[in-house]
Amino acid sequence: MDPEIAGGIAGGAVSFLLVKLDAFATREWNLQENINKALKDLGIELRGIEALMKDAASRKDPDHQFNNWIQEVRDQAYAIEDVLDLFRLDQETAWRRFISRHPINNSIKDIEGSLKRIHQTRKRYPPMTLTRTSSGYNTDLHVRVAPLFKGNLDSVGIREPTDKLVSWALEEKQRLEVMFVVGMAGSGKTTLVHSVYESERVKKRFDFHIWITASKSKTTLDILTLLVEKCGCPITQRDVVALTHELQKALLLKQRYVIVLDDLWVKEVWDSLTLAFPDHGKNSRIIITTRRGDIANSFRVGDSIDIHKIQPLSREWAAHLFHQKAFSKNGTCPPDLEEVSKSILQICDGLPLGIIEIGIFLSVKSPTKNQWKTLHDSLESELRSTGELSNITKVLSTSYRDLPYHLKDCFLYMSIFPENNPVKRRRLVRLWIAEGFVTEETGKTVEEVGEEYLEELIDRNLIKANELDFDGLPESVGVHSLMMKMILSIAHENFCTVCTGEAPRNLTQNTRRLSIQKQDFEVSQPIPHVRSFFSFGIATIRIDSDFKLLKVLDIQGTPLEEFPSAITKFLPLLRYLSLRKTNIKSIPSSLSNLRQLETLDLKQTLVTKVPKAVLQLEKLRHLLVYRHNMEGIPPFDIVQGFMAAKGISALKSLQTLSFVKASVKSRLRRQLRMIQGLENLTQLRNLGVVELAKEDGASLCHSIGKTPKLRSLSVASLRKDVPLELDAMTNNPPALVQRLYLKGPLQKFPSWISSLHDLMRIRLKWSSLAESPIPALQNLRHLVELQLLDAYTGTQLEFKSGKFPQLKILDLQQLEQLKLYCNGRRLIALPTKADHRPMQQVGGRP
Repeated sequence: MDPEIAGGIAGGAVSFLLVKLDAFATREWNLQENINKALKDLGIELRGIEALMKDAASRKDPDHQFNNWIQEVRDQAYAIEDVLDLFRLDQETAWRRFISRHPINNSIKDIEGSLKRIHQTRKRYPPMTLTRTSSGYNTDLHVRVAPLFKGNLDSVGIREPTDKLVSWALEEKQRLEVMFVVGMAGSGKTTLVHSVYESERVKKRFDFHIWITASKSKTTLDILTLLVEKCGCPITQRDVVALTHELQKALLLKQRYVIVLDDLWVKEVWDSLTLAFPDHGKNSRIIITTRRGDIANSFRVGDSIDIHKIQPLSREWAAHLFHQKAFSKNGTCPPDLEEVSKSILQICDGLPLGIIEIGIFLSVKSPTKNQWKTLHDSLESELRSTGELSNITKVLSTSYRDLPYHLKDCFLYMSIFPENNPVKRRRLVRLWIAEGFVTEETGKTVEEVGEEYLEELIDRNLIKANELDFDGLPESVGVHSLMMKMILSIAHENFCTVCTGEAPRNLTQNTRRLSIQKQDFEVSQPIPHVRSFFSFGIATIRIDSDFKLLKVLDIQGTPLEEFPSAITKFLPLLRYLSLRKTNIKSIPSSLSNLRQLETLDLKQTLVTKVPKAVLQLEKLRHLLVYRHNMEGIPPFDIVQGFMAAKGISALKSLQTLSFVKASVKSRLRRQLRMIQGLENLTQLRNLGVVELAKEDGASLCHSIGKTPKLRSLSVASLRKDVPLELDAMTNNPPALVQRLYLKGPLQKFPSWISSLHDLMRIRLKWSSLAESPIPALQNLRHLVELQLLDAYTGTQLEFKSGKFPQLKILDLQQLEQLKLYCNGRRLIALPTKADHRPMQQVGGRP
C-alpha cells in the first residue's frame, strides 16, 4: 500500500485512541495508581507519535521503512484499544467471567509493553525526519495536466456546459465575476475550463489571459508570484502584501482580464487572493476548478460568485469516448465485446478519467472477450499502486490523502457496504457514532456533528448523494464505482475485511471489521478482535465469546426467526444493533445486559412489544420498532407500532422513538401514564405515536410541549373514525418541528401549526376538514411539501400569488369534490405531486 495512505489509516486509529484515553481519564472509576499513570504516559507518547505522523504527511514520499513503522503504530493502536475495552469489561462486574484469563495486572503489562514497543520503533527509524518537498501533493499532476501540453484534450460530451460557461463569461454585467467549477477527481474540470479559456469568443472579448495551476503544494505567495510574473511585472519584493499591491496595479491597467486557477485545494489561499483582484467594472472573469465543493460553498455570497457542478458523461457520450480510446482505428466496438464493454462503462459511471485510462489500456490488448473480461474481473488489483491502471488511483487517492484524520475512517467505512447499494444517511451517521469516529462538540449532538462530517465528504466529492429529500438533505449516499475500488484496495489493510467470494486472505484473528456479502458464507475461524460485523441478508451467523469486543452488529435482512440469545450473552460492549427486516417476534429481558447500546433498530420485524428491561439501557438514543403494513391501498394503519414498557421516561438520552402505541385496549390507563411520561424525554428529536385515543390527545399535547428539541412529529389516531384532539398544543407548540404528519379526523385545523415557522413538510391524511387549511399554511416561508390525502371535504382550495414561497411538492389525493383556484381563477387540471417546481408554476392554464 502507498505509505501515505497507510499513514492515514494509522493516524486515524491513533487520533481515535487519544479521544478514548481522554474519555477514560474522565470516568469516575477508582483506578489503581499504576494503571492511571500508565494511561497518562501512554497518552503523552501517542500524542507525540500523532504529531510525528502529521509532520511526516507534509514531507517527501515515505519509504518502505516508514511504511513498516506506520503498520506497527497502527497494530499497537489497535492492541491498546483492545486493552482499554477489556479494562472497561472488568469494571462491569457482570462480565468479569469473560476476562478471568486476562486479569487487570496483565492489562497493565500489555499497556506498558505497547508503550515500550512504540518508543523502540520510533527510535529505530530516524530517517523519518526528512526535508520538506511538494512531491507528495503532486502525485496526480502529470495525469491531470499532460493533455494540456500534448494538445489532445478529450472534449467529448462537453459542448453544452462549455457553451453555458462561455455565455456566462461574455455576459455584460459591468463587474468582476467568479465561477467555481466543482467536481470529483477525474470528472473533466480542467478539460471543460480549458475549452472555455481557449474559445475564440473568449479570446476576442478579453484583453488579458492567465492560466495558473494552483495545486495543493502552492502557497499564496507562490501563486501571487506566478500571477505577477504573468503580468510582465518585475519581482522586487517577495512577500504577500507587496505582491498583492503589485498585482492590483497591474490588473487595473488591463481592460478586461480572465484568470483561471486550476486545481485549488486550500480555502485560505483563495481567501488571500481575493484581495489581489480588483473589480474595475470592466466585466473581468475568474474561473476556479476544485474538487473541494466546501471551499466553493463558503465563498458563495451575493450573486457575483457562482458554482458550476460537473455532471457525469451521459451513457451515449461515455460509450463514444470509450470506443474512441479502446478502438482507436475506427472507434467501433465489435458485437462480441458489447456486453463486457457496457459492464466496464457501468463501473466508470460517466467519469472521463476512468473511461480514458481503461480505454487506452485495452487498446493495446488483444480485442477478445476473454482478455476484456479478465481486466473487468481484476480491476481492483489493476488500480493498486503497482497495477496498470495506477494513474486512476493516483488521481482519486489525492482527495483521500487531503482529508483530515477524523474523516478518513468515515470515508473508508463505505467499503463495508455492497457496491451500488445506497446507504441511508441516518444509518451511516449512527454507525460512525457507534464506531467512535464522531467527536463531541459543545452545543451540538454527536448526530449533528456526524451530519456535518457527511456534508463535508459530499462537498469534497468523495461521497455522493443518491437521493435528495424534500429539504435538500440526502436520503441515501454512495460512492462512485471506481472510488469504491480504490477504497477497497485501502480498506483491506486491516480496516475492513469484505467477503464477496471465497474466504479472503486478510480474514485473520486481527480482523477489526467484517462485511459478509456472499451467500452461504460461514465464519468458522475465531476473530477475537472484531469490532463490527455486517451481514447483508445472506450469512450464517455464529456468535460466541470471541465477539466480546463487538460494538456494531448489523445483520438486517438475515433470515432470523428468533432473537439470537448470544447477542445479550456475549456482546456487552454493543453500541449498535440492527435486526431490521428479520422475522423475529420478541425481545428477551436479557436485553438489559447491553448497557452500552445506543441504537436499537427493529424496523420491519414482527416485534410489537419491548420488555421492561429496555429501561435499563440508559445510553439508548434511537429506538425504532415498527413495520409497514402494505395490505390495502392506502391502509389507515400502514404503520404498526409497539407497546412501550411502563416507565419509558427513564430513557433520558432518547432522541428517536418510533412508533409507540398510545392505546392498547384493556391497558389504556397504563398507556396514558406512558404518554404523560414522554414529557421527561427532553432530548427527543423524532417522535412517532400511533393508536392515539381521543381522550389522550390533551396529555400528548402537554408532553410534546415539554420536548423543546423536537424536529419530527407523527401522530395517528386510534382508528380512521376517531378524532385527533390536538388543540391543547396551542399553549406550547414544538417550535422547531420541521416535519409534521397527522393521520386521523380533525374537527378543525390546529391553529398552533401556523406558528411552526421552521416547518418544511406537512402531511395531513384522513383529516376530513370542513374548512380549507390553505390560509393557515400559506405564510409558512420554509414549507417545501404539502400533502392532503382525504384531508378536506370542501369544494375549493385557493392559492394566491406570493404565498407558499418555497413550496415544491403539492400532493393532493382523494379530494373528490375539489375545485382548484389560483388567484381567483379555476384550474382545469388538478396538479398532483408537482415535484421540484415553484408553486407559481403548479397546474395548467386557467
